[in-house]
Amino acid sequence: MKAIAYYQSLPADHPEALQDIQLAAPTPGPRDLLVEVKAISVNPVDTKIRRNVAPQNGETKVLGWDASGIVKAVGSAVTLFQPGDRVYYAGAINRAGANSELHVVDERIVGHMPGSLPFAEAAALPLTAITAWELLFERLQISEGSSDESQSLLIVGAAGGVGSILIQLARQLTGLTVIGTASRPETQAWVRELGAHHVIDHSKPLSEELKRIGIDQVTHVASLTQTDRHFDQLIEALAPQGRLALIDDPEQALDIMKLKRKSLSLHWELMFTRSLFETADMIEQHRLLERVAELVDAGILKTTLGEHFGTINATNLRRAHALLESGQARGKVVLEGF
Repeated sequence: MKAIAYYQSLPADHPEALQDIQLAAPTPGPRDLLVEVKAISVNPVDTKIRRNVAPQNGETKVLGWDASGIVKAVGSAVTLFQPGDRVYYAGAINRAGANSELHVVDERIVGHMPGSLPFAEAAALPLTAITAWELLFERLQISEGSSDESQSLLIVGAAGGVGSILIQLARQLTGLTVIGTASRPETQAWVRELGAHHVIDHSKPLSEELKRIGIDQVTHVASLTQTDRHFDQLIEALAPQGRLALIDDPEQALDIMKLKRKSLSLHWELMFTRSLFETADMIEQHRLLERVAELVDAGILKTTLGEHFGTINATNLRRAHALLESGQARGKVVLEGF
Protein backbone atom coordinates (compact mmCIF):
# COMPACT_ATOMS: atom_id res chain seq x y z
CA MET A 1 0.00 0.00 0.00
CA LYS A 2 1.04 3.62 -0.51
CA ALA A 3 2.17 5.54 2.57
CA ILE A 4 4.08 8.69 3.50
CA ALA A 5 6.80 8.29 6.10
CA TYR A 6 10.19 9.53 7.23
CA TYR A 7 13.52 7.86 8.07
CA GLN A 8 15.14 10.72 9.98
CA SER A 9 14.11 14.00 11.57
CA LEU A 10 14.61 16.80 9.04
CA PRO A 11 13.25 20.34 8.43
CA ALA A 12 9.91 20.42 6.61
CA ASP A 13 11.45 21.97 3.47
CA HIS A 14 13.99 19.13 3.10
CA PRO A 15 12.99 16.80 0.22
CA GLU A 16 13.49 13.76 2.46
CA ALA A 17 11.58 15.14 5.47
CA LEU A 18 8.60 13.06 4.30
CA GLN A 19 8.79 10.45 1.55
CA ASP A 20 6.39 8.39 -0.57
CA ILE A 21 6.94 4.70 0.23
CA GLN A 22 5.29 1.28 -0.06
CA LEU A 23 4.32 -0.74 3.03
CA ALA A 24 2.59 -4.06 3.66
CA ALA A 25 -1.10 -3.70 4.48
CA PRO A 26 -1.80 -3.87 8.24
CA THR A 27 -3.87 -6.60 9.89
CA PRO A 28 -6.60 -5.55 12.35
CA GLY A 29 -6.50 -6.83 15.93
CA PRO A 30 -9.61 -8.07 17.78
CA ARG A 31 -11.04 -4.59 18.51
CA ASP A 32 -9.60 -2.89 15.40
CA LEU A 33 -11.12 -1.58 12.22
CA LEU A 34 -9.22 -1.78 8.93
CA VAL A 35 -9.99 1.55 7.25
CA GLU A 36 -9.47 2.60 3.65
CA VAL A 37 -8.28 6.16 4.22
CA LYS A 38 -10.01 8.74 2.02
CA ALA A 39 -8.83 12.03 3.58
CA ILE A 40 -6.52 13.25 6.33
CA SER A 41 -5.79 16.51 8.08
CA VAL A 42 -2.52 17.70 9.60
CA ASN A 43 -2.00 18.79 13.21
CA PRO A 44 0.87 20.32 15.22
CA VAL A 45 1.48 16.88 16.77
CA ASP A 46 2.58 15.65 13.32
CA THR A 47 5.23 18.36 13.03
CA LYS A 48 6.45 17.92 16.63
CA ILE A 49 6.95 14.18 16.20
CA ARG A 50 8.63 14.59 12.80
CA ARG A 51 11.10 17.07 14.30
CA ASN A 52 11.77 15.31 17.59
CA VAL A 53 11.24 11.55 17.21
CA ALA A 54 13.79 9.86 14.95
CA PRO A 55 13.05 6.27 13.86
CA GLN A 56 15.71 3.65 14.49
CA ASN A 57 18.16 3.18 11.64
CA GLY A 58 16.48 1.80 8.55
CA GLU A 59 12.97 1.97 10.01
CA THR A 60 10.18 4.28 8.91
CA LYS A 61 7.63 6.26 10.88
CA VAL A 62 4.17 7.06 9.50
CA LEU A 63 2.46 10.14 10.92
CA GLY A 64 -1.15 11.33 10.72
CA TRP A 65 -3.71 11.56 13.50
CA ASP A 66 -6.86 12.70 11.74
CA ALA A 67 -8.59 10.62 9.10
CA SER A 68 -11.86 9.78 7.43
CA GLY A 69 -12.55 6.73 5.35
CA ILE A 70 -14.49 3.50 4.81
CA VAL A 71 -14.31 0.39 6.99
CA LYS A 72 -12.93 -2.49 4.88
CA ALA A 73 -12.77 -5.18 7.59
CA VAL A 74 -13.31 -5.56 11.33
CA GLY A 75 -11.60 -7.53 14.10
CA SER A 76 -13.19 -10.50 15.80
CA ALA A 77 -14.37 -8.53 18.87
CA VAL A 78 -15.71 -5.43 17.06
CA THR A 79 -19.33 -4.55 17.88
CA LEU A 80 -19.74 -0.87 16.94
CA PHE A 81 -19.00 -0.95 13.18
CA GLN A 82 -19.27 -3.10 10.10
CA PRO A 83 -17.61 -3.10 6.66
CA GLY A 84 -18.87 -0.25 4.49
CA ASP A 85 -19.33 2.22 7.35
CA ARG A 86 -18.01 5.74 6.73
CA VAL A 87 -15.91 6.72 9.76
CA TYR A 88 -13.75 9.50 11.15
CA TYR A 89 -11.21 9.44 13.99
CA ALA A 90 -7.93 10.78 15.38
CA GLY A 91 -6.23 7.47 16.15
CA ALA A 92 -3.62 6.71 18.80
CA ILE A 93 -0.18 8.27 19.09
CA ASN A 94 1.45 4.98 20.11
CA ARG A 95 0.40 3.29 16.86
CA ALA A 96 1.20 3.97 13.21
CA GLY A 97 -0.49 7.08 11.84
CA ALA A 98 -3.06 7.35 9.09
CA ASN A 99 -0.92 8.77 6.28
CA SER A 100 -1.40 5.51 4.37
CA GLU A 101 -3.94 3.90 2.07
CA LEU A 102 -5.02 1.44 4.78
CA HIS A 103 -4.98 2.00 8.54
CA VAL A 104 -5.95 0.07 11.68
CA VAL A 105 -7.61 1.80 14.62
CA ASP A 106 -9.39 0.70 17.80
CA GLU A 107 -13.17 0.99 17.39
CA ARG A 108 -13.50 2.66 20.81
CA ILE A 109 -11.95 5.88 19.48
CA VAL A 110 -13.81 6.00 16.15
CA GLY A 111 -17.08 7.67 15.20
CA HIS A 112 -19.48 7.37 12.29
CA MET A 113 -18.85 10.31 9.94
CA PRO A 114 -21.36 13.14 9.80
CA GLY A 115 -23.70 12.16 6.98
CA SER A 116 -23.82 15.73 5.69
CA LEU A 117 -20.05 16.05 5.10
CA PRO A 118 -17.72 14.80 2.37
CA PHE A 119 -14.54 13.00 3.46
CA ALA A 120 -12.25 16.06 3.35
CA GLU A 121 -14.44 18.17 5.61
CA ALA A 122 -14.97 15.27 8.02
CA ALA A 123 -11.21 14.65 8.29
CA ALA A 124 -10.75 18.18 9.62
CA LEU A 125 -12.76 17.46 12.76
CA PRO A 126 -11.74 14.49 14.96
CA LEU A 127 -8.54 15.44 16.81
CA THR A 128 -9.55 19.04 17.40
CA ALA A 129 -13.14 18.15 18.31
CA ILE A 130 -11.98 15.60 20.88
CA THR A 131 -9.40 18.02 22.30
CA ALA A 132 -11.82 20.93 22.50
CA TRP A 133 -14.65 18.83 23.96
CA GLU A 134 -12.47 17.24 26.65
CA LEU A 135 -10.87 20.58 27.49
CA LEU A 136 -14.17 22.43 27.83
CA PHE A 137 -16.42 19.87 29.49
CA GLU A 138 -13.97 17.60 31.33
CA ARG A 139 -10.90 19.70 32.23
CA LEU A 140 -12.55 23.12 32.72
CA GLN A 141 -15.71 21.38 33.98
CA ILE A 142 -18.16 23.64 32.17
CA SER A 143 -21.63 22.12 32.15
CA GLU A 144 -23.16 21.54 28.73
CA GLY A 145 -26.35 23.56 28.47
CA SER A 146 -25.23 25.93 31.23
CA SER A 147 -26.85 29.36 30.96
CA ASP A 148 -24.69 31.11 33.57
CA GLU A 149 -23.77 34.26 31.66
CA SER A 150 -21.54 35.44 34.51
CA GLN A 151 -18.90 32.95 33.36
CA SER A 152 -16.47 33.73 30.57
CA LEU A 153 -13.89 31.87 28.50
CA LEU A 154 -10.73 33.40 27.04
CA ILE A 155 -9.33 31.29 24.19
CA VAL A 156 -5.71 32.13 23.39
CA GLY A 157 -4.88 31.19 19.80
CA ALA A 158 -8.52 30.91 18.81
CA ALA A 159 -8.02 30.79 15.02
CA GLY A 160 -6.17 27.47 14.98
CA GLY A 161 -7.65 24.00 14.67
CA VAL A 162 -8.61 23.44 18.32
CA GLY A 163 -9.69 27.05 18.81
CA SER A 164 -11.92 26.90 15.74
CA ILE A 165 -14.02 24.08 17.19
CA LEU A 166 -13.75 25.24 20.81
CA ILE A 167 -15.35 28.58 19.94
CA GLN A 168 -18.30 26.77 18.40
CA LEU A 169 -18.76 24.34 21.29
CA ALA A 170 -18.61 27.11 23.87
CA ARG A 171 -20.94 29.41 21.96
CA GLN A 172 -23.48 26.78 20.88
CA LEU A 173 -23.61 24.51 23.93
CA THR A 174 -22.96 26.83 26.90
CA GLY A 175 -23.87 30.28 28.15
CA LEU A 176 -20.24 31.40 28.38
CA THR A 177 -19.12 34.78 27.11
CA VAL A 178 -16.50 33.70 24.55
CA ILE A 179 -13.42 35.86 23.92
CA GLY A 180 -10.99 34.68 21.24
CA THR A 181 -7.51 35.98 20.52
CA ALA A 182 -6.08 36.46 17.02
CA SER A 183 -3.47 38.89 15.71
CA ARG A 184 -4.15 39.25 11.97
CA PRO A 185 -7.21 40.73 10.25
CA GLU A 186 -8.03 37.49 8.42
CA THR A 187 -7.78 35.34 11.57
CA GLN A 188 -9.74 37.87 13.60
CA ALA A 189 -12.50 37.71 10.98
CA TRP A 190 -12.44 33.89 11.13
CA VAL A 191 -12.83 33.92 14.94
CA ARG A 192 -15.80 36.28 14.69
CA GLU A 193 -17.37 34.14 11.97
CA LEU A 194 -17.15 31.07 14.22
CA GLY A 195 -19.16 32.87 16.91
CA ALA A 196 -16.84 34.53 19.43
CA HIS A 197 -18.54 37.38 21.28
CA HIS A 198 -15.28 39.36 21.32
CA VAL A 199 -11.91 39.19 19.56
CA ILE A 200 -8.72 40.63 21.05
CA ASP A 201 -5.11 40.75 19.84
CA HIS A 202 -2.69 38.43 21.66
CA SER A 203 0.30 40.37 20.31
CA LYS A 204 -0.70 43.10 22.77
CA PRO A 205 -0.98 42.88 26.59
CA LEU A 206 -4.03 40.70 27.24
CA SER A 207 -5.28 42.60 30.30
CA GLU A 208 -5.24 45.85 28.34
CA GLU A 209 -7.07 44.19 25.46
CA LEU A 210 -9.68 42.78 27.84
CA LYS A 211 -10.25 46.19 29.41
CA ARG A 212 -10.66 47.64 25.91
CA ILE A 213 -13.73 45.44 25.43
CA GLY A 214 -15.06 46.16 28.91
CA ILE A 215 -14.01 42.93 30.64
CA ASP A 216 -11.88 43.07 33.78
CA GLN A 217 -11.43 39.35 34.44
CA VAL A 218 -12.48 35.97 33.05
CA THR A 219 -13.47 32.82 34.89
CA HIS A 220 -11.87 30.32 32.48
CA VAL A 221 -8.89 30.33 30.12
CA ALA A 222 -8.05 27.86 27.33
CA SER A 223 -4.44 28.52 26.38
CA LEU A 224 -3.77 26.77 23.08
CA THR A 225 -0.40 28.27 22.15
CA GLN A 226 2.57 30.12 23.69
CA THR A 227 1.36 29.57 27.24
CA ASP A 228 4.77 30.42 28.71
CA ARG A 229 4.78 33.76 26.90
CA HIS A 230 1.33 34.72 28.22
CA PHE A 231 1.42 32.95 31.59
CA ASP A 232 1.69 36.01 33.86
CA GLN A 233 -0.97 37.85 31.85
CA LEU A 234 -3.31 34.87 32.05
CA ILE A 235 -2.97 34.78 35.83
CA GLU A 236 -3.72 38.49 35.95
CA ALA A 237 -6.74 38.05 33.64
CA LEU A 238 -8.25 35.17 35.64
CA ALA A 239 -10.74 35.87 38.41
CA PRO A 240 -10.07 34.33 41.84
CA GLN A 241 -10.81 30.58 41.84
CA GLY A 242 -10.67 30.55 38.06
CA ARG A 243 -9.49 27.66 35.87
CA LEU A 244 -6.63 27.57 33.36
CA ALA A 245 -6.37 24.73 30.82
CA LEU A 246 -3.60 24.31 28.25
CA ILE A 247 -2.69 21.95 25.43
CA ASP A 248 0.70 23.20 24.22
CA ASP A 249 4.25 22.32 25.33
CA PRO A 250 5.72 25.46 26.94
CA GLU A 251 9.40 25.97 26.18
CA GLN A 252 9.91 27.64 29.56
CA ALA A 253 8.89 26.02 32.84
CA LEU A 254 5.71 27.45 34.35
CA ASP A 255 5.94 28.75 37.92
CA ILE A 256 2.72 27.29 39.29
CA MET A 257 3.27 28.96 42.68
CA LYS A 258 1.91 32.07 40.98
CA LEU A 259 -1.52 30.39 40.91
CA LYS A 260 -1.76 30.06 44.69
CA ARG A 261 -2.78 33.60 45.67
CA LYS A 262 -5.97 33.41 43.57
CA SER A 263 -6.56 29.68 44.22
CA LEU A 264 -6.39 29.08 40.47
CA SER A 265 -6.46 25.54 39.10
CA LEU A 266 -4.31 24.25 36.24
CA HIS A 267 -5.48 21.55 33.83
CA TRP A 268 -3.64 19.75 31.01
CA GLU A 269 -5.50 18.28 28.07
CA LEU A 270 -4.02 15.56 25.85
CA MET A 271 -6.61 13.80 23.73
CA PHE A 272 -4.33 10.75 23.34
CA THR A 273 -4.37 9.91 27.07
CA ARG A 274 -7.34 7.55 26.87
CA SER A 275 -5.86 5.52 24.00
CA LEU A 276 -2.30 5.58 25.40
CA PHE A 277 -3.39 4.03 28.68
CA GLU A 278 -6.49 2.20 27.38
CA THR A 279 -8.43 3.78 30.22
CA ALA A 280 -11.67 2.21 31.44
CA ASP A 281 -13.59 5.07 29.81
CA MET A 282 -11.75 4.90 26.47
CA ILE A 283 -15.06 4.43 24.65
CA GLU A 284 -16.05 7.98 25.64
CA GLN A 285 -14.16 9.21 22.56
CA HIS A 286 -16.40 7.08 20.35
CA ARG A 287 -19.45 8.56 22.05
CA LEU A 288 -18.03 12.07 21.77
CA LEU A 289 -17.44 11.72 18.02
CA GLU A 290 -20.94 10.32 17.54
CA ARG A 291 -22.33 13.39 19.32
CA VAL A 292 -20.20 15.77 17.25
CA ALA A 293 -21.49 14.11 14.07
CA GLU A 294 -25.08 14.68 15.25
CA LEU A 295 -24.33 18.34 15.97
CA VAL A 296 -22.75 18.79 12.53
CA ASP A 297 -25.70 17.15 10.78
CA ALA A 298 -28.07 19.36 12.77
CA GLY A 299 -26.24 22.48 11.55
CA ILE A 300 -25.07 23.40 15.07
CA LEU A 301 -21.37 22.82 14.39
CA LYS A 302 -19.49 23.28 11.14
CA THR A 303 -16.26 21.83 9.81
CA THR A 304 -13.12 23.81 10.48
CA LEU A 305 -11.42 23.03 7.17
CA GLY A 306 -9.18 25.99 6.35
CA GLU A 307 -7.18 24.88 3.29
CA HIS A 308 -7.28 21.86 0.96
CA PHE A 309 -3.75 20.90 -0.12
CA GLY A 310 -4.72 18.32 -2.75
CA THR A 311 -3.67 14.67 -3.00
CA ILE A 312 -2.16 12.78 -0.07
CA ASN A 313 1.52 12.59 -1.01
CA ALA A 314 4.90 13.55 0.44
CA THR A 315 5.21 16.84 -1.44
CA ASN A 316 1.85 18.14 -0.28
CA LEU A 317 2.37 16.90 3.27
CA ARG A 318 5.71 18.72 3.48
CA ARG A 319 3.88 21.90 2.41
CA ALA A 320 1.28 21.33 5.11
CA HIS A 321 3.93 20.76 7.79
CA ALA A 322 5.72 23.96 6.76
CA LEU A 323 2.50 25.97 6.99
CA LEU A 324 1.71 24.69 10.48
CA GLU A 325 5.25 25.40 11.64
CA SER A 326 4.95 28.97 10.35
CA GLY A 327 2.12 29.67 12.79
CA GLN A 328 0.05 31.17 9.96
CA ALA A 329 -2.53 28.40 9.54
CA ARG A 330 -6.23 29.20 9.85
CA GLY A 331 -8.43 26.26 10.67
CA LYS A 332 -7.33 22.81 9.44
CA VAL A 333 -5.19 21.78 6.47
CA VAL A 334 -6.70 18.76 4.68
CA LEU A 335 -5.47 16.37 1.97
CA GLU A 336 -7.59 13.85 0.07
CA GLY A 337 -7.06 10.70 -1.98
CA PHE A 338 -3.92 8.76 -2.96
